[in-house]
Amino acid sequence: MVGRDTLLVMTTLPDAGTAREIAAALVASRLAACVSVQPACLSVYRWEGAIEQSQEVPLMIKTTSGRYPALEAELRRRHPYALPEIIAIPVTHGLPAYMEWVVSETIAEDVGLNDEVSMPGVQP
Repeated sequence: MVGRDTLLVMTTLPDAGTAREIAAALVASRLAACVSVQPACLSVYRWEGAIEQSQEVPLMIKTTSGRYPALEAELRRRHPYALPEIIAIPVTHGLPAYMEWVVSETIAEDVGLNDEVSMPGVQP
């Protein structure tokens, strides 16, 4: 089955600039085939005994289970939160050509994770 290796990984970041920077780095390093940077949303959560609210920018990261360990490590390294939300959801169904594309775009290459990356149409 084509989709069984595909994961949708979700995380949230404190601002759009950080979200764009991490998204570009993950795609450039082939840890993700695509990262969708979502509009800011309100998150309500309990932290250290208090109910908190904050604006966060969600990322939807498309990757494979084989790339997940390196993706998680890179997210943890770059993420500004002490305890970042990093949730991986297996994709069990999807357009076969898209699933194959995710796999082909996340094949590891010798790309430095600290290389400068730019995204067309996105201003830093």
